[in-house]
Amino acid sequence: MLFNSSAFVILVLVTLALYYLPALRSRQVWVLTASSFVFYAWESPWLLSLLIGSIAINVVTSYRVARGPMSSQKAWAVAGVALNLALLLFFKYGPLVATSLPGGAETSLGHFLVTIPLPIGISFFTFQGISLVVEVFRARELSSRAAAAEWVPVRFASHLENTMLFKAFFPSLIAGPIVKAHEFYPQIRPKQIRDIPLQAAFRALTLGYFLKMVVADNLKDATFWIQYPYFLNESSLTLASLLFGYSMQIFADFAGYSLIAIGIAHLFGYSLPKNFDFPYLARSFSEFWRRWHISLSTWLRDYLYLPLGGNRRGSVRTYFNLFVVMFLGGLWHGAAWSYAVWGTAHGAALAAERLVRSRVRLPDTPGVSLLQGGAVFSFVTLAWLLFKLPDFSQVIAYLRAMLDNEGAANPMAGRALLPLAPREATLAGSLLPLRTARLRRVARRPRRRWRHERRLHLLPVLNHDPARIDRGGRAAGRLSPGATAPAAWLVPCSGTTTPELSARPALRARCSLRNERHRGLLDVQ
Repeated sequence: MLFNSSAFVILVLVTLALYYLPALRSRQVWVLTASSFVFYAWESPWLLSLLIGSIAINVVTSYRVARGPMSSQKAWAVAGVALNLALLLFFKYGPLVATSLPGGAETSLGHFLVTIPLPIGISFFTFQGISLVVEVFRARELSSRAAAAEWVPVRFASHLENTMLFKAFFPSLIAGPIVKAHEFYPQIRPKQIRDIPLQAAFRALTLGYFLKMVVADNLKDATFWIQYPYFLNESSLTLASLLFGYSMQIFADFAGYSLIAIGIAHLFGYSLPKNFDFPYLARSFSEFWRRWHISLSTWLRDYLYLPLGGNRRGSVRTYFNLFVVMFLGGLWHGAAWSYAVWGTAHGAALAAERLVRSRVRLPDTPGVSLLQGGAVFSFVTLAWLLFKLPDFSQVIAYLRAMLDNEGAANPMAGRALLPLAPREATLAGSLLPLRTARLRRVARRPRRRWRHERRLHLLPVLNHDPARIDRGGRAAGRLSPGATAPAAWLVPCSGTTTPELSARPALRARCSLRNERHRGLLDVQ
């Protein structure tokens, strides 16, 4: 169930109506938990059994850590963390292990691992479960911390009730923010409708839905052309603009979902941590990770980086810790080696930045800050290619095309990023001056027909070698009527090799019209 679906809106409204009924005030936790189960099981009901199993693991182990004998609390804590990680490794990284083994998916074990479905949100609720077990263990072990009894009641049923809500809370279940136990458990108490921070909820929901539905969803269609092989014949400028658009898309998509989750949580009286803080304004890589996906970066710091020693055991160990943490943080994002390389690249950037800062002190001037911010943003944007193109050879091909493609073989993708401007601006934005009778007729058509024309001109009008264009803007060669355009000018618009185009009629229609125009392009006088 997506946040921008009508089913989700209905679920939220029904849950709110029941949640604040005076007769159900003492059962608010159960109302929220039931709605969260419906939300998670909406598309695949079998996934609910996995979520319930994860809840059972964390309820039992955290309760035994908090209420069991001191001699066994560490064993229970280790068991809780290990079982959480086992679930994550099996369901999320089974296919990656299968493809990395000798024989790959051809073996019986490999075939079994490849067919394991990926449960949605498993990375988020697994990390939340680990935070519960670890924080209860630390609270019990360290007298300076709050007593574990604050989070784990004596009654097992009460702990089960609270933990089900903590693990299944539907606003943050599938896309974060990652909530730690000490941030959520103290908030579990009866709520009243007058306690809703309406202004904060409205602001978060408005900005979140704007980023998701207006910015991210529109950029998604435009940046589709980054995929292989569509980018091969694009100009360097087009490829750079597409990559910039994808960088904006991934931020708007993730930040939008986080803000929607924060706003909906406010409606039920809960506060979720801030997840993004203008990360593309960062002037250093360490500052970027203090601004980007804050809940994940703080989780990795508290439960992985600091337990490994942090920066307290010398420079070499610090660099090693950074590499390990960022490598695992990259794998957390996806079960492919490209994500691990992405994380390792960020780890290398953090280590290099730390090394340079220990030896060179740059002046704190606006010019230097601007250069630093530009360098960080450029690195981060280039690294997003590993998200969009999981095949390393395709990433290399894209970077090579950015360096080598000086001319525009196909201006379609670049034009897709242009705003829906008046027709004169769209025609003037053509990358090649094809002054033909057809375009002159289009320019003279009445303005009332512009809605159709505006979409038409976002599609390509050229896809041949610019060297074959004469000084008058006409094609140097022509295809005879009925002749077939060269295959290199065309791209597949459906089939198993292009599943995303096949599944999205709007893109498929644009692609088909693109090919039709290429077939008749050189017939124009």
